[in-house]
Order: sequence, then structure tokens, then C-alpha cells
Amino acid sequence: MQLKESPFVKDLPVVQGRYSFGYLMSKATWFKVGGPCEIFFKPANTDDLCYFLKNKPSNLKVMCIGAGSNILVRDGGIDSCIVKLGSGFSEISIEDDIVIAGAGCLNRTLVMKCQEAGLSGLEFLVGIPGTIGGALAMNAGAYDNETKDFLEWFEFVDPQGNLHRLHSHEIHMTYRHGNLPMDSIAVRAAFRCIKKDPLEIKMKVNAYLQKREESQPIRGRTGGSTFKNPAQGPKAWELIDQAGCRGLRIGDAQVSEKHCNFLLNLDAAQASDIETLGMMVQQKVKEITGQELEWEIIRLGAPL
Repeated sequence: MQLKESPFVKDLPVVQGRYSFGYLMSKATWFKVGGPCEIFFKPANTDDLCYFLKNKPSNLKVMCIGAGSNILVRDGGIDSCIVKLGSGFSEISIEDDIVIAGAGCLNRTLVMKCQEAGLSGLEFLVGIPGTIGGALAMNAGAYDNETKDFLEWFEFVDPQGNLHRLHSHEIHMTYRHGNLPMDSIAVRAAFRCIKKDPLEIKMKVNAYLQKREESQPIRGRTGGSTFKNPAQGPKAWELIDQAGCRGLRIGDAQVSEKHCNFLLNLDAAQASDIETLGMMVQQKVKEITGQELEWEIIRLGAPL
């Protein structure tokens, strides 16, 4: 499917970055599914992003994605401008025990840089697919650590194109929710780490990577954890397993046999197959356990 030609084409500001039109979101997500977006914009840097937001048509809807690891774009596509933060947002700098990373920096890249510098604390991010911007937006966490635990401050651009900085005490991040300002785009963040022996950090990182390799379908087309863990009681995967959903399949969409809180695109699944399978899992878990699972994966766009 192709969206109709965008009425905003002639009114877009001249930028340093790159526009694409009718860009298939299946090329930008880990699930490898999804219809086209109206406009796909990769800003060159923060100044370019600010300029775009200040000068774009006022009625053009904008949303930002990171690595596309935790989103499911529906088959009908997205009637909006998708902002993708690229290499201009991936810089890393270190000041004593503070590490500053662009929002487009991959979590694993930041962890490895910290390891080299002998800075500990962010190792838990190594097994979480995605970018620092996504980690902020979702308050990503693992192994009893969360992004908020090490955050000092972050910078964001508001919908009007103005750059701001907030310190960690000024926002209330909760489980899998960053509580960032509405419609903002995070561009940079600072984390306070702990100085340790790089070899000790490396051992911890390798242990996390091995655990992830053994327990998660990391080589498949997936979106990471599908549902949030309930506040109390069994974890999401335990509830899904209890409901008999391990290996459940609709077409080429499957509940992972290896870790049943992961949905997989085995080959030619449509976004509708994956979403329908997820809703089926929710229903079965509710029927069998009485628990309601909440999506952790962000679903965007319209069905066909």
C-alpha cells in the first residue's frame, strides 16, 4: 500500500538532513512489518531538528522513533512525519564519572564505551535493544536496574523547536514509562556512573550477554518484550506460559518457544498477524489466570 502524496511536500523547510516520502516502515522496524509513513525525516543534528520543528507546517503531525526495536507499525502505515535520529545524535563524551550520550546512540554501544572507560552502572542496557532515546522514553530496565537510576539530566526539543534540559529530579519516571514532556524529542542525556576496573565491568557485560543469548530469541524478527510485567505476582512470560500460549501461531507470527513474552515474525507475517496474536495472548491469559497484560511494545498507525 502507498499513502497518497503528502500535501505538505511543497511547504517543508529546507534542511541539512534528508526527507523521504512514502517510506516503508518495514525497513525501519525490527519486526520488518508495517506500511508507509507520509514523510520520513532524518535530521543532521539537533540544530537541524530544531529548525525543522520551528518551520514545518503547523498541522503536520510528528513522531520520533529510535532503532525501531519496540514498535509495531500497522499495515496501513502512518499518516505523519516520522523523525529518525541518526548518526548526528550518536556521539558519546565522558567527563570524570559522567557519560553523555546522544539519543540516537545504541544502548550496547554506550555500554561498551563505558566498559572501556572503566565506568559501571549501565551494564544492564547491553541486552536491551534500541537507543538511549528509547531507553529514556520507556525508562528501560533489566536485572533490577532502570534508566532513571543513573540519569542526571536529559535534553529534549519541544514541538515548537525549542531546546530544553531537565534534571532527573524534575521528572517522575516509573516502571516502563519515562514521563517525558508531551510530544518532546529527547536528543541527549547524561548518566552518573561508578568508576570500576574495566575487566570487572567486562565480565558483568559478558554475563548479561550470555544470559540474553540463552534465554531470548535475539536472532529473530522481534520487538523485544511484548507485555509489561505485572506490578505483583508472576512475570508476563510465566502468565503466558501458564495460559498455554508458548509456540502459539497465526500465519508467520508466533509466540517464541524460547521466551514466550516475545512475538516473532518467522518470515512473511503482516503487522495484523502479530497484533492479533498479541491480543489473543492477552485474552487467553485473562481467561486462564485472571490477569490483564499491558502492551510494552508501542503500536502505531492504521490497519489496512
